[in-house]
Amino acid sequence: MPQPFVHLHLHTEFSLVDSTLRLKQLVERTRELGMPAVAITDQFNLFGLVKFYRAAVAAGIKPIAGADILVGNPEDPDHASRLVLLCQNNDGYLNLCRLLSKGYQEGQHHGIPYLRREWIAQHASGLIALSSGREGDIGLALVNNHPNKARQLALGWMKDFPGRFYVELQRTGREQESRYERHALQLASELDLPVVASNDVRFLDREDYSAHEARVCIHDGRLLSDKRREVRYSEQQYLKSPEEMAELFEDLPVALENAAELAKRCNLQLQFGKYFLPDFPTPGGESVEEFLKKESLKGLSNRLNKHGPAQTFTDDDYRDRLELELQVINGMGFPGYFLIVADFIRWAKNNDIPVGPGRGSGAGSLVAYALDITDIDPLQYDLLFERFLNPERISMPDFDVDFCMEKRDLVIDYVADTYGRNQVSQIITYGTMAAKAAVRDCGRVLGDGYNFVDGVAKLVPMELGITLQKALDQEPDLKKRYEEEEETRALLDLAMSLEGLTRNAGKHAGGVVIAPSPLTDFTPLFCESGGGGVVTQFDKDDVETIGLVKFDFLGLKTLTIIDWALKAINQQRVDKGEEPIVLEDLPLDDPLTFQLLQDCRTTAVFQLESSGIKDLIHKLQPDSFNEIIALVALYRPGPLESGMVGDYVDRKHGRAVVSYPHDDLEHILKPTYGVILYQEQVMQIAQVLAGYSLGDADILRRAMGKKKASEMAKQRLVFVDGASHRGVSDELANYIFDQMETFAGYGFNKSHSAAYALIAYQTAWLKAHYPAAFMAAVLSADMDTTDKIGALIGECRKMGLEVLPPDINHSSHAFKMTDQRSISYGLGAIKGIGNAAIDYIEEDRAENGSFKSLGDFCNRMDLKKANKRAMETLVRSGALDVLDPDHNRARLLHDLPRCMQAAEQTQRDQEAGQTDLFGALQPTTIDETPELSDVKPWHELQKLQAEKDSLGLYLTGHPVKVHYRDIRNFNTCALADVQERVPRESKNRRGVPMTLVALVTSLQRRTARGHFIALDDHTGRVDAFLSNETYATYADLMVKDSIVLIEGNVAADDFTGGYKITANHIMSLADAKARFARAVNIAVAGPDENLCPVLESTFRPYRGGSSPVYLHYRNKRARVTLELGNDWTVKPCEELIAALNELDIVKQAGFRY
Repeated sequence: MPQPFVHLHLHTEFSLVDSTLRLKQLVERTRELGMPAVAITDQFNLFGLVKFYRAAVAAGIKPIAGADILVGNPEDPDHASRLVLLCQNNDGYLNLCRLLSKGYQEGQHHGIPYLRREWIAQHASGLIALSSGREGDIGLALVNNHPNKARQLALGWMKDFPGRFYVELQRTGREQESRYERHALQLASELDLPVVASNDVRFLDREDYSAHEARVCIHDGRLLSDKRREVRYSEQQYLKSPEEMAELFEDLPVALENAAELAKRCNLQLQFGKYFLPDFPTPGGESVEEFLKKESLKGLSNRLNKHGPAQTFTDDDYRDRLELELQVINGMGFPGYFLIVADFIRWAKNNDIPVGPGRGSGAGSLVAYALDITDIDPLQYDLLFERFLNPERISMPDFDVDFCMEKRDLVIDYVADTYGRNQVSQIITYGTMAAKAAVRDCGRVLGDGYNFVDGVAKLVPMELGITLQKALDQEPDLKKRYEEEEETRALLDLAMSLEGLTRNAGKHAGGVVIAPSPLTDFTPLFCESGGGGVVTQFDKDDVETIGLVKFDFLGLKTLTIIDWALKAINQQRVDKGEEPIVLEDLPLDDPLTFQLLQDCRTTAVFQLESSGIKDLIHKLQPDSFNEIIALVALYRPGPLESGMVGDYVDRKHGRAVVSYPHDDLEHILKPTYGVILYQEQVMQIAQVLAGYSLGDADILRRAMGKKKASEMAKQRLVFVDGASHRGVSDELANYIFDQMETFAGYGFNKSHSAAYALIAYQTAWLKAHYPAAFMAAVLSADMDTTDKIGALIGECRKMGLEVLPPDINHSSHAFKMTDQRSISYGLGAIKGIGNAAIDYIEEDRAENGSFKSLGDFCNRMDLKKANKRAMETLVRSGALDVLDPDHNRARLLHDLPRCMQAAEQTQRDQEAGQTDLFGALQPTTIDETPELSDVKPWHELQKLQAEKDSLGLYLTGHPVKVHYRDIRNFNTCALADVQERVPRESKNRRGVPMTLVALVTSLQRRTARGHFIALDDHTGRVDAFLSNETYATYADLMVKDSIVLIEGNVAADDFTGGYKITANHIMSLADAKARFARAVNIAVAGPDENLCPVLESTFRPYRGGSSPVYLHYRNKRARVTLELGNDWTVKPCEELIAALNELDIVKQAGFRY
C-alpha cells in the first residue's frame, strides 16, 4: 500500500499570476491518483473555493481551503515572504476571509496585497500555517545564513499558531532547496516542529511546464527567450502521485505522513442552500411581514385609485391576488427582500434617477407593482407570480432593476450608506484568455513578429465564444497554415494550451450583495490598489451558493435617453405654459406611435431597431401594445428558426386558421392566435388542462426548458393522468404535451417582454411626437461612438431633421434640440476636446455672452484647458465658423497661432499682476477684431476632410456629393434607391447587375468565403462582398475613405436586413472617370495670346489619347464652344484635370461623358 499523501500547497488558474491547473482537471486527477483530499492555496485569494469545494465533494474528495499569502517586510517593502494558511474549521475560514480582505483594502504596495505580521497574529485562530519552504521568512533567513533570525521567526509563528505551525519541505529541483532543507530540518528538530512535504504544485503534468512558463511571462510582460528572466519554477511542480512523492521523500516518510495527518485536521464545512437576508429597519418595532402587508395594501390602493382595475377584473381580484402573493413571500421568508428593493427604487425616483418599469420575471408580481418596484399591471397582461417566486421550489427572488446609466452608482452608494459599507459590495467577475487574445499573448512571449501574429489572429473568426479548435475547423486558411507552417503550429498549440484560463479579475456590470453582517463573515473581498472598487472574491453564482442575496443594479442607456428627452420637452412645454408630459400616463394606443412602428421607422427605438426586427415588424404590422410584447418575444433565434414567427404572422393576417388544441385553452392562447409563445402559457395550460398548481407548472416549464429526458417522462405521466381526470383523452393529452414541449424550448418570459415592450413603446412615442428632442438625446448617449453618430445623423436626415454643425456660441456639451426640426451638434462629440474645456466655454459664454471674434475667443478661453491642438480641432470641425464673416476655416487656422500667442501674453501679464510705478494695475488688451488675413478658403474636399478628422464623420457634405456631376454618368443609382430596384421578395438570389459608386467606410466582417466591406454615399449604406480572390485583386483599392466604383450583383442581405453587392470588378473613382469620359471640357477666362502654348505645355504628358478637347468661352455678348483638332486629343485622367484647374487662364476643367 503506497504511503498516504495529500497536496497542501497548490495554485490553480485562479492565482492569476501563475498556474495552468484547472479545477475540473485537478479534481479528476486527484480521484484518479487515489488521494483522499487536496487543498487549493491560490495566491492571496479564494476565487475558486466554492467551485472547487462543490466539485471535490461531488467526486468524493475532501476539499481543503487555504491561501498562499505574502507577508510584508517593514524593513524592505519590495521583498516580502510567503506563508501558506489552511482553514482548520469555520473559525479559520472567517479569519482567512478577514485577512485576505484586509490585505487588499489596507495592505497593497505597488498593487500587490501584503499582510502585516501583527494582523496575522490577531486572526490566527482556526488556521494552520505552513512555512512556505525557502520563500517563507524562515527559509529566507536560513538560506541567507541568519540561523538566529530564523529561530526567532519560528518561535514567533509557534506562538501565533500553537500546535498548528509546520515547517514545509519542497524537493522540486529549484535553487537553494537543498541548502534550505538541511538547515530547516535542524531547526525543526531543535524546536520540536513537525515537517510537512509539499510539491508547490502549479500544473497538472510535467509536459505542461512550457505552457506554464508562457503564462507566467504573459503576466510578467517578459519573453520566454529572455536570458535575464528570473526562472522561479521547475518542471517538477506538477500534480505528483502519492507513489512519486513517496519515492521523492523516501528518506523522510514522516513529512508525507504529516501531510496526510494535517489534512485530517482540516474540516471546514461550507453551508450551501441557506439564505442570509439583510434586516430591513421597520418603524415602531413592527414585523417585516406586517410592514410589507401594510405598504403593499397602501400601494395597491394608490394604483387602483389612479388607473382602476384592468378590464374583466375587480378591485377584489387584485386584493385576493395580493393576499396570495403576501402569503407566499412571508412564508418563504422574503418580506425584507421586497422591502429593500422597494426602498432603493423609491429613493431613486425621489432623487430624479430614472428607473425601468421592470425586468425579468419580477414584473409578474402584484406586490412588486403595488410597491412601485415595477410599473406593469400583472393582471392586465396575464403575468404569473409563480414564474417569479415559486412556493414549490425554494430559491431566492431576483429583481433585476434598470437604472439610468448616468446615476446608477448613486443608488449603489445609497444602499451602501443605508446598510453599512462593510455589508454592501459589488460582485467580482473573472476574465479568461479568449481565442484571439491567447494567440496575441502567446505570440508576444514567443517573440514572434507583430505582423505574423496579427495575421494569424485575424484568421480567427469574429464569433462570440469561438475557440481555436473551432476556428481551425471553420477557417481553411488557418488550418492550412497550422498544417504547413511550423511557426504557426507552435503558436497555436501554445495558445490552445492556455485558452480559457482565468486571467484577471473585474467587476460585474450590476451585481450587488447586501449581507446581514460584515461581508467577511461570508466571503473575502477584493479591491483595486487604494482600496476602491470593493468586490466579493466569489462570482455571482458562488455568492448565491453561499447564501448571500444578490441585487442587480443594471445601467440601461435607454432610460438616460428618455430622461434627457423628457427634460428638454418639458422645459419647452413649461415655457409655453403647457403641462409637462408624465411618462407613466402615456396612452398605449396612440395612432401616431403605431404608424411609426408599422412604417418600420424604428431606428433608435428600444429593442426594435435592428434590420431583422424591422423586417418582422413589416410583416406583423403591430396595432396594439400586446403585439409589441409579442414582437420582443418573437425576435429570437428559436422562434425565428422554428417557423413559429411565420405561423404567428399568418394567423394574425388571416392567411392561416387560428385553432386551439382544446376548447378550454382558447382564453389562454387567443391573444397569441393559438401559438404557444410565452412560458406563462405553458404554465397556464398545465394548470387548466391537467390540474397542476402554478408552482408545479413552473417546475414543469423548467423541466421542458432543460429537456432532461427522465424528468420529462415523469412529467408526461403526471400531465396525462391529470388531463384524463378532466375528461381529456390520453391521445389528445399526449399531443398537447408534445406541443408544449416543442414550444417551451422557444417560449419567452412574458413578464420580461411586457416590461421591455413598455420601454420600446415609450421611445417610439417620443420619436413620433418629439423627434428632435428624442434624437438629440439618442445622439448624446452615443457621442463617444463615431460610427453610431454617423448612422444616427443619417436617420435624422431621413426624418427631415437638420443636424446643425457645432457652433461655439450655441452648442452645448451634448446634442440639443434647437427647434422642432433641428438639432445642434454637441461639442462633446468633437475629438480631442476635453470636458474641462467645454465646461469653461459654456460657463464663460453664460457669464459674458457670445464670442465675437477669434481674438475674443482666445482671450477669454483658459488656454491651459484647451491647447493648440484642441483649438485647431475646433476650427477644423466648423465650431468657430461663426467667428469669421466668411466662415473661412483656412483663415481661422492661419490666424490662430497669432491670436493664441497674444492671448497667452495677456494671461501671463494678468497672472503676474503687471502694475505701473504707482501700483495701479495696468489694463492689458489685445486687438479682438484684427484686420482679416487674405487667405484662400479651403476647397470643399479639404473642408470635408477637416470635418472627418475632427468629428469622425462628414457633416456638412460628403465626398461622393462633391463628385456627383461625374458619378451620375456611370452610377446605376444612389445607395438609398437600391431598394427600389431590388425587391426583397425577389426569387432571383443572384441579384440585379448594378454599378455603384460609394465611399469605403470599414471592413465589417470576414468569413471563410471572403470580406464584407461597408459602403456609404451620403444617401444610404450597403455592404460589398468580395470573395477571397476578388479581395486579393482589389485590396489596395478598398482603403477606408476612398471612393470606388463596384460592378456586381445587388441582392437583399438576410444577415443584416439591408442590401449587399457581390463585387465582380472594382476601380478607383479616378480610373472610373478616365474610363467613362468621352472628352475634356475647358472653360477659359477669355482670349489670351498665351492660351495655345500654355495648353500645349500642359497637355504634353497626356498626349496620344483619343479623347477630344472642347474649349468653352463666354462673355456678355456671346458664347462659343470649339473642338480642338485631332492633334490635341488626350488621355483623360484626374491629373490632367487637376493640372488644367491650376492654370490662371482656365476657369474650370472637367470631363465630358
